[in-house]
Amino acid sequence: MSSAFGSPTRKTRILVAGAGAFGGWTALHLQRRGAQVTLCDAWGPGNSRASSGGETRIIRATYGPDRPYVQMAVRALEIWKEHEKRWNLKLFHHTGVIWLAGADDKYEKAALPLLRDAGVRFEEMTPAAAAKRFPQMNFDGVKWAIHEQDFGFLTARRNCQTVLEHFMNEGGEYRQLAVEPGAITGREMHEVRLTDSSKASADQMVFACGPWLGRVFPDVAGNLIRPTRQQAFFFGVPAGDTRFVEGGMPTWNDHGAAHFYGIPGNEWRGFKIADDERGPTFDPTDGDRTPTADAIQAARKYMEFRFPGMKGAPLVEARVCQYENTPDQNFIMDRHPQAANVWLLGGGSGHGYKHGPAVGERMAELVLGNKPVDPFFGLARFSKEKAGLPLKQG
Repeated sequence: MSSAFGSPTRKTRILVAGAGAFGGWTALHLQRRGAQVTLCDAWGPGNSRASSGGETRIIRATYGPDRPYVQMAVRALEIWKEHEKRWNLKLFHHTGVIWLAGADDKYEKAALPLLRDAGVRFEEMTPAAAAKRFPQMNFDGVKWAIHEQDFGFLTARRNCQTVLEHFMNEGGEYRQLAVEPGAITGREMHEVRLTDSSKASADQMVFACGPWLGRVFPDVAGNLIRPTRQQAFFFGVPAGDTRFVEGGMPTWNDHGAAHFYGIPGNEWRGFKIADDERGPTFDPTDGDRTPTADAIQAARKYMEFRFPGMKGAPLVEARVCQYENTPDQNFIMDRHPQAANVWLLGGGSGHGYKHGPAVGERMAELVLGNKPVDPFFGLARFSKEKAGLPLKQG
């Protein structure tokens, strides 16, 4: 049995595979630009296997020397805030973000002119000034800090589901099915296979498959997407203590000897702490998501050093998720090299969620032929031997 999405005589028919932060926003932007879009996902937006799952994500603009991400973070924040008003829903939490520079501060120094160029409001802070402003934090080992005043954090799983809801309200079609690529002939993919045994066709196809992108296209992306096992922990704040909850302190990113980040307690959840160091290779479909005792101990040790008032706090929640890393940690936003109507979108590398609205906007313009592929996100950059390079932090 075969089906076609949309009306081929009136609208461009587009299939988007993957309803996470990248795919959901891409589908919504395409729908608004007059396409007839069908969005598919194997387990649903923000599901527990997805890289866009879980409760919260940081949104910040400090990106070292990487101007494209600074610009996209600023644009993404504009879109998040615009849609808060449009949908009358809380999507963004304005806490500010403090970025802690360690002894090697080249990354932070490179960020400053880009933040200024992008119009980001920020303050450079000495450890003494930061400790006076945020006395619940211990700034030992911090060389200096960047305090981004307009950023904060986003709800994650819930926001993905909200994007899907409004995509459907605006005329988009959603099907909870996995998508398997079909054959490529004449430099086009004419149809795909779905897990209900049907086939479907579209004029353009976007595969935003998160950690599965390398499996879906092993010949093109198999060596470019490496899922790694990551762990995040939520510790219970002391009863009635507002120092460690939203409104009492900023979201933070510690770029010192160890790279931890976290979010103050919010919506009656715990105090979030996660290690940004890349974990072992992970199977996002069947991998064991039980937290490890060593990771809990490391998170607690860091927390009790940087936030002494949280000493002895109980672990109230834990989550095992994954990053889908590219060799250089930059996103992939490009055509399939053998199929002109197929687009690959992924490689969030642990920092993609915040950019979802801006990535979707950019992808919609690419798919509809209104913008060229940016080499910064193109597949051609991997033609050089980069797979053995260490991942950059950021």
